[in-house]
Parts: sequence; C-alpha cells; structure tokens
Amino acid sequence: MKDGEPCTSRGVSTVLEGVTPRPRTKGSMAWRFLPYELYTVMRYLQYDTLQKKNLTHFDCWASIFGETTTAIELAPEGTGYRARTRFAKFFNLPELMNMFREVADIKTSDQLNLPVPEAKFETVVVQPSDYQRDMVAELSERAAAVHSGMVDPSEDNMLKITSDGRKLGLDQRLMNPLLPDDPNSKLNACVRNVLRIWEEGKEGRLTQLLFCDLSTPKNDGNFNVYDDIKAKLIAGGVPENEIAFIHDADSEAKKKELFAKVRTGQVRVLLGSTQKMGAGTNCQDCLIALHHLDVGWRPSDMTQRNGRIIRQGNQNKEVQIYQYVTEGTFDAYLYQTLENKQKFISQIMTSKSPVRSCDDVDEQALSYAEIKALCAGNPLIKEKMDLDIDVARLKVLKADYQSQQYRMEDKLLKYFPAEIEKQTGYVHGFEADNKTAESHPQITDGFCGMEILGKHYSEKADAGEMILAACKEMKGTEPISLGNYRGFQMELSFDSFQYEFDIVLKGAVSHRVPLGTDARGNIIRLDNALSGIPEKMENARDRLINLYNQQEATKAELGKPFPQEAELAQKSARLAELDAALNMEDTLPEHEEVEYSEKPSVLADLKSRSEHVLPYRVSAGREEVL
Repeated sequence: MKDGEPCTSRGVSTVLEGVTPRPRTKGSMAWRFLPYELYTVMRYLQYDTLQKKNLTHFDCWASIFGETTTAIELAPEGTGYRARTRFAKFFNLPELMNMFREVADIKTSDQLNLPVPEAKFETVVVQPSDYQRDMVAELSERAAAVHSGMVDPSEDNMLKITSDGRKLGLDQRLMNPLLPDDPNSKLNACVRNVLRIWEEGKEGRLTQLLFCDLSTPKNDGNFNVYDDIKAKLIAGGVPENEIAFIHDADSEAKKKELFAKVRTGQVRVLLGSTQKMGAGTNCQDCLIALHHLDVGWRPSDMTQRNGRIIRQGNQNKEVQIYQYVTEGTFDAYLYQTLENKQKFISQIMTSKSPVRSCDDVDEQALSYAEIKALCAGNPLIKEKMDLDIDVARLKVLKADYQSQQYRMEDKLLKYFPAEIEKQTGYVHGFEADNKTAESHPQITDGFCGMEILGKHYSEKADAGEMILAACKEMKGTEPISLGNYRGFQMELSFDSFQYEFDIVLKGAVSHRVPLGTDARGNIIRLDNALSGIPEKMENARDRLINLYNQQEATKAELGKPFPQEAELAQKSARLAELDAALNMEDTLPEHEEVEYSEKPSVLADLKSRSEHVLPYRVSAGREEVL
C-alpha cells in the first residue's frame, strides 16, 4: 500500500468519526482518550516507523490495534437516528506498547527499585451518624428527581449531589455547622491517630502529612475541617507552631521555608490539598505517617499524595499510610471507582507484557442488526432500514401516547379528586391560621414574647439564643416540641435533605421555617412566615382553580385516537412486504442435492429478489402499485 492511499481493511474506513476525542465525564479514565491521541503522538514522533508498517493513516492504525462496532443511536437533536462506528476493544497491546517505547521511556516503580521506605497501608472505617444516614438517603431521592427532569438544573444537579455526598462523607458539619461534632467521625479518628503518632515520635521529631481536598481554609469565618483539626491538635497538646497549612505559604519562597521546617521537624504536622501539596513537595526526611481524609478522582492524585512519603531521602524504613472511610457514604464508592480506573490503566502502563486485548469499559452502545446487507447495494435494503427506524419510532410514540391515556384515566379517577380535596383543606387551614396570627399580633418595635421548653422569654435576643442552644443540644433526628409562639405550637427538627434545622409552626396547617445562625434573625423569620400566610392562602386558591381547569382539559383529551395511527399502519404494511421480499432463508425441496459451488452469492440473490418486488408509492392519500 502506498502512502496516501486509504486503508479499508477490517471495515474501519469510517472509524475516524467514531473516535473523535470526547470530553471527560464522571467515571471515565485516561485510557479513554488513548486511541486517537496515541496515534497522534506516534505520527509526530514515529512517522518513519508508521510509514514502513503502512500505518500512517488512522484507519490503517485502527484496523490493527482496535475493533469497532456500528450502532444506531439517537441523533443529537433528538429527531431521528443515525449509525455511528466506535471503538469497542483494543487488540495487539504488546506490539503497540513495544512500538511506542521506541520514543517513550516508561519506567515504573518495580523497575526502578529505588531506596524508598516500606509503606504499610491501613484503612480506618468509621460508622456514620444518624444525621449522615438520613442525609445519604435523601441524596438518592434528589438524584432520582434530577434524573426524571423534575428539578431545574440551576437548583439541583448531579454535580451538586456528588459534591454534597463527598462533603457528607468527610464531616456532617460541612452540611450545616449547627450539627453536632460526632466523636466517632473519621475526622476525630484521624486526630486521634495524629496525636498518638505525634507523641510516639517526639524523640526523633517525626512528621506527618494530612491530605484533604475539601473544606480548605478560606479565612471567611465559616467552618472548615483544617481549622477544626488544628484546634483539636492544640487542645491535645501539640504546640501551635508545629502545625501548618500549605495554603499559608502563598509564594515559592514561603513554600521552601515551610518545607525546610518540616524536614528538620520544626513543623511536625502539615495539612494541604493534592493541588498545593502534591508534585514538587520535598519534605520527606522525617515523615512517618500520611493521612488521606478524602479521595481524589484520579489514580494520579493518590499516587502523587503517596509519593510525598514513599520517596528517596526518607530516613524512616517503615511508614504508615492511613485511609479514612465513612461507611455507607460516597467514600466507599469513590475508592471503588478509583480502583477500577487504576486496574484498567495498569493493564497498559506496566513493566510486564500488557494483556493481549482490553475492552473499552466506558462505552455502551446498542447493537445494529443487518448492517452487513448494506454492501449489496440494493435500494430496497436502504428503504427497509429507514422503515425499520420509522416504525420503531412510531411504535414508541404510540406506546407513550397510550401510557398518557392511561395516566389521564388515573388522574381523573384518583389524582384530581384527591388533590382538589387537599387544596380545599389548605385553603380552609390557611384561613384559620390567618385568623390565629391576626389575633396574636407582634408588638410594634417590640417583642410579644415566646415560650421555649416551658419557660417564657420576653426579650427577642434571649429567645433567639435559646433556639440556637436547643439546636446544638438536640441528640437525635426525631422532632421535639419546642414551645409556643403567637398562638402556634413550635416543633424543632433537622431537615436531612436541606441540611438545616427548622421550626414547624403548627396550626390548622404546618408552616416550616428554616433556621440560620443569627439569633434575632430567626425570630424575624418566624414573623415573616406568619405574615406570609395570606399569600399562601391566595396561592392555594389559585392552585385549586388550576386543578379544576386541568380536570376539564383532561376529560376533553381522553379517548382521542393516536394522531399518527394511519402513518404507522401504512409503514408497517410496507415493511412487512419488504421483509417477505428480502427473506434471506432459502427453502429447498426435500432430497434435492445442492452443489455449494453453484449456490448464488448474497448480492446476486438480493438483486434477483428485488426484481419481483412491486414498486410502491402513496399518491393523494391512496396506496398505488406502479
């Protein structure tokens, strides 16, 4: 084959479209980009080698090292389908990596055999609190709502849910600072280990690193795990000057000075994130322990972290690496995902001979049947393919339309009567609560008083402080009776979905009021909730009117036929005719001997069958045979 000629071996002449580099998604891995990127690197650095092996064109290269599958998928605009050819599996990896190693020097740790300390890994598993269990359960409901399209992406999305799940696995106070400090959390387990190792290493002034990518110090007064850990270490006896944050060294000169202090043991506990304390951090001389409070998304993140202590120049022969996991939270899932990524990458980037083939585990596609018949060149084949797609699409639309009809029946029988009754109850309840609030007005420029846990408070500030104190002393997740305010019973609870405390004002209807951290502000929130009852009453009346209107509109739509029924019947009939004409199975008379050498080819058979199919068209709404 001459350079410049296209390669169509193994049917991959269209593979270039299928492997255009795609954006990284959650759960993807570095090898996902490899086919086209690796070919590009080899084309720049090994053009002569590729030319000798007739692999200068991507189609040729892909035909040797990859297998493709063709699948039908929905078009981006959602109005039809299209066939796409994609990589599904990679072959001949030993030969591929041997060729690539001509220009790439890949050295792994088992090849280098450097004098580094032996690392002992220990996973510390802690049990979640009741708050964490409830909030994790709420995450699944949020994810279901996002997946079903019930939530606007600006309000909630999968990225936000994932972020909340990671925070929840680290410490529940990241959701709400008013939540109690769980003594059994992994944060406190880490502090206990750090204090123990600090005490044991006093004589040699041994040092430790703590990695945490979440809740880094911002100096804005909000809760963060860095300041919390530092405060607990100081309370445990560690001098403040022996604790440092990598974030405080905001210049290269300050970083060098800080790393020098860690190497000499002046700073014995250093906290930082992967980004700021990963590559380029040389403070390993006295390091005895490393702690992972959270987990990175990429295997390279964890490799960089561990490389700070498993490193030449460390005077300790054995070191400890602790990984902290909160059971039943996102922690276990993140470590499992990281392990799967690392396993896949390790199959390729290894000092040993890589596996012969590996699947693109991140790619899922529907199989495409009868694609082999396209090579026959028969126009009836293309018509059949188009009809297959159209009929399948129309059947899906019809099934969805029928489901809508069934749902409308259910709404008329159950939903509308129940919702109308409920909204009617809301209207009456808001009317009663509005009268209660009007009969117990707030004093202008003053405070009407509040009863909390059996005691009356006449000052707004005192009442607000008692509410915050009740939040901090709340032991479980069950609601507790708090007191009375302006004729309404108050109930204190923790909302594990919104990660906040709230007070429910109970009258004829319950009025939920989320609490903040400002004592006087919480009293104002309660008054605003009561003053907003008339607006809620009007909204309930509007919803009741809308329900009656929707009920009438649903009655009008129920029973209408599927609007594309005629098109479906017409195309289904034509498809059945084509299926019969293009039947590939030969029926042979009994006892008839066939010479296989004389059997006609598939192409000839298709052409002969197409001659007996009557051309077909629709004219002026009538089916005609030409």
